[in-house]
Amino acid sequence: MTVSNANHASTAPAFLSVWDLHAYYGESYIVQGISFNVHEGEILALLGRNGAGKTSTLRAIARMDDPQISRGEIWLDHKPLHKMASFEASQAGLGLVPEDRCIIAGLTVEENLKLAQIAPPIGWSLERVYELFPRLKERRTQEGVTLSGGEQQMLAIARALCRDIKVLLLDEPYEGLAPVIVDEIEKTLRIIKEQGITTVIVEQNAVRALELADRAVILDTGGIVFDGAASEVLENKELREEYLAI
Repeated sequence: MTVSNANHASTAPAFLSVWDLHAYYGESYIVQGISFNVHEGEILALLGRNGAGKTSTLRAIARMDDPQISRGEIWLDHKPLHKMASFEASQAGLGLVPEDRCIIAGLTVEENLKLAQIAPPIGWSLERVYELFPRLKERRTQEGVTLSGGEQQMLAIARALCRDIKVLLLDEPYEGLAPVIVDEIEKTLRIIKEQGITTVIVEQNAVRALELADRAVILDTGGIVFDGAASEVLENKELREEYLAI
């Protein structure tokens, strides 16, 4: 199948740009020379079957220790992320919410947030975070790891916002959550978008991700096979069946 718009490059200036990215897990060649742009305030769904390289791409953007980048460039708002360590990428405005959420045991909800918060907060004070997540305010003295799965996901997103981020990277945010909780998280992500934050979402529930996103990039065996409007994927049955199995 030939997919139009593969590796499509918009004429609009990119806010987050990935160029000719190659990355490995040990000897395994996972990300094979991909390039795509994400524009400021946009929600991009990064999709594909299991093993396509989605999480590896997300972690490479966040400059985590794995996978290892062998070649390529990653730019955020004119800053070369590919030359940075993970903590420097975080300081530059990246917030990664991993699939396991990484809530710190032994700390309350508020302590988890305060540990992440920059001092002094520029845009996301605790008051503003609690306004967005009233359920977290109700449970602010509760140990974070004792929250429900949906509440832990809210805490993980809120903790990222406390870093006053420019780009939110979400790895499988709907995993294991009931549809009603997914609805609540999607509503929150739309509000975050209205605040001007750019979002990249990796999600196995491709239909939900596409309904949320402005654009989609589909990976297949480490390469890009589609880059275009999310609505185009929803309308293209052949594309969905071949690369997303939906």
